[in-house]
Amino acid sequence: MTNMIADETVAKSSVLSVFDFDGTLTHHDSFIPFLRFAFGKRYFAGRLVRMALPTLHCVRRKLTRDELKEVLIKTFLTGVDEHWLRQQAEAFCEKYWNKLMRPEGVLAVAAEVNSGAEVTICSASPALVLQPWADKLGIKLIGTQLEVKNGKLTGRITGNNCRCAQKVARLEKVYGDLNAYHLRAWGDTRGDHELLAAAQHFAKHRNFDGTVYLIFQPAEEGGGGARVMIEDGLLEQFPMQAVFGMHNWPGMKMGQFAVSPGPVMASSNEFKITIHGKGGHAAMPHTGIDPVPIACQMVQAFQTIISRNKKPVDAGVISVTMIHTGEATNVVPDSCELQGTVRTFSFEVLDLIEKRMRQVAEHTCAAHDAVCDFEFVRNYPPTINTPAEAQFARKVMASIVGEDKALDQEPSMGAEDFAYMLQAKPGAYLFIANGDGSHREMGHGGGPCTLHNPSYDFNDDLIPLGGTFWVRLAEEWLAAQAKAA
Repeated sequence: MTNMIADETVAKSSVLSVFDFDGTLTHHDSFIPFLRFAFGKRYFAGRLVRMALPTLHCVRRKLTRDELKEVLIKTFLTGVDEHWLRQQAEAFCEKYWNKLMRPEGVLAVAAEVNSGAEVTICSASPALVLQPWADKLGIKLIGTQLEVKNGKLTGRITGNNCRCAQKVARLEKVYGDLNAYHLRAWGDTRGDHELLAAAQHFAKHRNFDGTVYLIFQPAEEGGGGARVMIEDGLLEQFPMQAVFGMHNWPGMKMGQFAVSPGPVMASSNEFKITIHGKGGHAAMPHTGIDPVPIACQMVQAFQTIISRNKKPVDAGVISVTMIHTGEATNVVPDSCELQGTVRTFSFEVLDLIEKRMRQVAEHTCAAHDAVCDFEFVRNYPPTINTPAEAQFARKVMASIVGEDKALDQEPSMGAEDFAYMLQAKPGAYLFIANGDGSHREMGHGGGPCTLHNPSYDFNDDLIPLGGTFWVRLAEEWLAAQAKAA
């Protein structure tokens, strides 16, 4: 849970305490489980199938997250009786309160209410669904509004989905100028704690001459939040000289940082190849065109691109991660689908790999009288630190933990949408050590404490160290700029 004090200068004003709902007050998302509860498992599963293609479009950036949610609401709630939905929401709350709610979240809300603060939930989930939960907590609710006509839901949203910047807009619509309040806000993104700690410090101590912007970047995993923020005018509305980002890094010894100039994270790209052959009986393979051995040749040939086409000193990865084909042991399928990812540190290598993959795919198919559909989607660009900013960040690190703990950054083939920020502004993306997982309590899980792993656990001991880094970085950067001027 995250707590942010927005500004000490309004400490004597009314206190406004704002809670996110899903993942903050609850253990996980509530809307999908509600739909399963309200409509029953069979009906829910049948309707959910309709979401497969829109979800794929969202992953491939052909559909925004907001648009995907609109499809979900349209799929399930078009023509639904409003009174019935409210009844289902109350029943769901009653049945799942103890399973879904975080005890510490309930206590935090109660503490804010008892302190005399104005307390509200501000959530992207539909207000109709969350109202019983807000009522039980005894607080107000701001949520996504569903359109109702003649007592029936139309399957459309009234206004905008209440998330990201819309949350601020909705809060201002209800409460007016937020600067008039001592603002406290709770969210669930634990990796932002260090930044929030810095924000709290800056609110109390203004030992700098200039402006510090704290960017909370949503939808890194597939949504490209940084790209969307830039497209929405982030850098025009908040002009800045440089931008810095930090990621916790499991495996590094606690108390260490790492930063280096140049590429530190790879580009992320996806491919999908559909081989079209000719099906037939498996006992008479000569009567058809079998796409399976074609796919096998293709997968192996792709690795020669890495070993024989690009320069050995240039990094590149081609990973075929999915092969889908066939439905019976005695049938030669008529098609085979390959999917996977490509990672590079440069566009030059990426251009080469995409070109050669297409050639290999098409020519391998042609050699067997088959054809293929070749799709290649470029997601995130490589994350490239600028030298001066990386060196500045290293100097700050060393001043906090010592030269021996300010390490060279080993580039990762993972990807990061902070890359878009570094395409627009000079800056650096750095790592803070998360340790080896020894901080976890017993029984957390049997897997390794690595990223994208069910047993991952953020090391809370990083919060003071990370917050200190952000404070020092901002103060020393602005001091250096003032001196240069």
